[in-house]
Amino acid sequence: MSGAAGWGHAGVVVSMVARSEGNRVTPMRSFRSVGGGVLAVLFDTFGTVVDWRSGVSAAVHRVGMARGVEVDAVAFADAWRAKYEPSMKPVRDGRRPFVTLTELHRENLTATMAEFGLELPPDEVDDLNHAWERLPPWPDSVEGLTLLRERHIVGPLSNGDLGLLTRMAKRAGLPWDVIIGSDVTHRYKPQPEAYLRAAAFLDLEPAQVMLAAAHNDDLAAARRCGLSTAFIPRPTEHGPGQSRDLQPSSDWNVVATDVIDLAHQLNART
Repeated sequence: MSGAAGWGHAGVVVSMVARSEGNRVTPMRSFRSVGGGVLAVLFDTFGTVVDWRSGVSAAVHRVGMARGVEVDAVAFADAWRAKYEPSMKPVRDGRRPFVTLTELHRENLTATMAEFGLELPPDEVDDLNHAWERLPPWPDSVEGLTLLRERHIVGPLSNGDLGLLTRMAKRAGLPWDVIIGSDVTHRYKPQPEAYLRAAAFLDLEPAQVMLAAAHNDDLAAARRCGLSTAFIPRPTEHGPGQSRDLQPSSDWNVVATDVIDLAHQLNART
């Protein structure tokens, strides 16, 4: 097809079965064909590419210090994030018109501030809401993405909106080739159109697009839409007591230890 011209083909990618050793994943290598070759690798962003928990809690801590207010910044960050999925559900269900994640984040921030007794003037609320644009990348993210884009199109497949993702990339040095925000697809994952429209915008077949994510449910939804899949464990995304997504829950096309490992695996087969 026209969009694939000039990008070459990857005849196979690596599939691994992993065993869990505490919070670590030990990959076991095997091979599995992916029809058409993977030409684009799109990433879940919050948790997979950037560390939302440390970034948001650091921002909350700075606000508390500046205001002379004692606040449990980590608990605040967790409570704010816990409203993420519930706030998108009415949009997914069609009970609310599409609004951007930045808008939902601000609504969720206001609710979280009320829970914690934190009062801020509107301009400081807006600034704290922009913490989601200032999240630090995981140590392997920038190097891994840079390696990947030598032979693949790379970009986010995130529920974030275009402005948020663009400013995040600028600040964190994320070398995306393309940014397709949820405000472009007008769908929030795991709605099928979120995945399928991203592939269509790139003029690629679903199987030629790989979703890389630290979340098994995201990968399962992508696979149902025909996308290729890669699991990257982030065992501390939710803190040291994390109990989910420590290992792959299915035979994803690739299991990698981090983004650098994913790049080495895919680049070796193109």
